[in-house]
Amino acid sequence: QLQLVESGGGLVQPGGSLRLSCVASGFTLDEYPIVWFRQAPGKEREGVSCISNSGGYIKYADSVKGRFTISRDNAKNTVYLQMNSLKPEDTAVYYCAGEREGQWIVGSLNYNDYAYGSIWGQGIQVTVSS
Repeated sequence: QLQLVESGGGLVQPGGSLRLSCVASGFTLDEYPIVWFRQAPGKEREGVSCISNSGGYIKYADSVKGRFTISRDNAKNTVYLQMNSLKPEDTAVYYCAGEREGQWIVGSLNYNDYAYGSIWGQGIQVTVSS
């Protein structure tokens, strides 16, 4: 079974940091570009960042640019999202999604491009609050 599993979420104070991990099981992650999404209560799912399967292409949403860093270690079948200078508005459930390289719309952070046929994790809560 093809799975992605997120970890590393939790409660952090404003200005703090967290590192999320997205681990693949049942398949080799180096064939898949990965996208991080987030969804806050009552809001649409928002694309945060994406990385190509090689790691050579990276894109960030304007809302997190300069604060978040995406990276991957294909040998560990893992993609990371380092989140610094966290704000209360970063509070959301964070998801990672994988799309086969040949089907990836390069750089897309649009949920509709991943809603069908992509591999999704179950999500992990990140709460930024004092």
